[in-house]
Amino acid sequence: MSERVYFLGIGGTLMGSLALLAKESGFEVAGSDGPIYPPMSEQLANAGITVNQGFAPSHLDPIPEKIVIGNAERPRGDPAVEFVLNQNLDYTSGAAWLGENILRDRWVIAIAGTHGKTTTTSMVAWILEYAGLDPGFLIGGVPNNFGISARLGESPFFVVEADEYDTSYFDRRSKFVHYRPKTLVINNLEYDHADIFKDLDAIQTQFHHLIRTVPSDGLIVAPRQSSAVDEVLRQGCWTPVARFAAMEEKGLQRIDMDNGESWHASAMTSDGSRFTVILDDAALGTVEWALLGVHNVDNALTAIAAARHAGVPTDVAIEALGQFKGVKRRLQLFAEKDGLRCYDDFAHHPSAIRTTLQGLRNHVGSERIVAIIEPRTHTMSLGTLREDLYHCTAPADEVIWFRSENIQWDLTDLVNASLTAASVENDIDRLVDRISAYVGNTCHVVIMSNGGFGGIYQKITQRLSA
Repeated sequence: MSERVYFLGIGGTLMGSLALLAKESGFEVAGSDGPIYPPMSEQLANAGITVNQGFAPSHLDPIPEKIVIGNAERPRGDPAVEFVLNQNLDYTSGAAWLGENILRDRWVIAIAGTHGKTTTTSMVAWILEYAGLDPGFLIGGVPNNFGISARLGESPFFVVEADEYDTSYFDRRSKFVHYRPKTLVINNLEYDHADIFKDLDAIQTQFHHLIRTVPSDGLIVAPRQSSAVDEVLRQGCWTPVARFAAMEEKGLQRIDMDNGESWHASAMTSDGSRFTVILDDAALGTVEWALLGVHNVDNALTAIAAARHAGVPTDVAIEALGQFKGVKRRLQLFAEKDGLRCYDDFAHHPSAIRTTLQGLRNHVGSERIVAIIEPRTHTMSLGTLREDLYHCTAPADEVIWFRSENIQWDLTDLVNASLTAASVENDIDRLVDRISAYVGNTCHVVIMSNGGFGGIYQKITQRLSA
């Protein structure tokens, strides 16, 4: 009989993906959570995984061999968690379970950083897939090339999105310290997660712990002009480091390898939809894709470097990126009518908001852009980065800030200090009315939230199709 693993909080992105990997690995899998929504609910159902509603201790009968407890905000007091502790049952965290059961004997390629993790992880997984390497992967989103967020894979390679958020209520280290990568990409490093990190120094300490786990025959790909990353590397590094210089608008992006090679990406269009990859002075190929923004060109070159460390020739990686279809909820067009185009974007930080809007601006020229933003993350809802929010919407013509119940500060401050025409809305239906009023005009509406945004996506789709 196979070992039974029970996931408390199975509907979360990480926990649901771990359940899928456990099922594929031959474990007997079930779990509990509150309401679960697509796409995770669909993935779990398709895998034949039993999901119980709520957290009754009776769901743990018969007692599973291992219980994986998700990183809920207030797990103590939860009936199932209290039952596990009182009965002295065998439990662990999701990240620890992943490291011990899935990653232990794999060549782990980990993508870390404040922004771009999901997209870059998806790129690397797709490059390896295109090269015929059949990688395993665990991604905090759904890459359109795969249609699933996780799979075991048949090769030694496993690509994982390496999150710096803490592991669990009983393990306050970052999740990524459990992953032990051989290839590590650090896209960038800024202050975030104000609910668990006091300041940037606290995040840098966790990244230092991560670097300590990378072997000396591995590779770290890291930005050159980031003082935050430089400070982490100065704390100690025992692994070769390839440094990349982020692309300026209409400029070059470069990666300098320890062996003296210099890799470049030259943007052929200002919106990043077409660029050439260059080794020293030799052009190796051109990527033409549907993604926008020079930040995605940066992500692409770091993905090429990571895949090359795993043995994928650069020309193959270039071909693969030309067929990369992006990730759901990353500037994804979900509705349009008579000149109005509505996009869904998972922007979670002022820097991500700015780069996404700038990429769209470079693509559409002078056409009208309206940004609708729900500052839903802990960091933004607490107002920790409010000064950055004042300026991050500059590429748009108008911004509407949505005030949900969890916002703990006055959003009118944003309106008064905004460089862009700004307003605040607190009613979803009125917001849908305002958006539908753009029908008949050329307008790009970008809805930015890391949550369900009160079902606004379905409401807009229904209104425009009516």
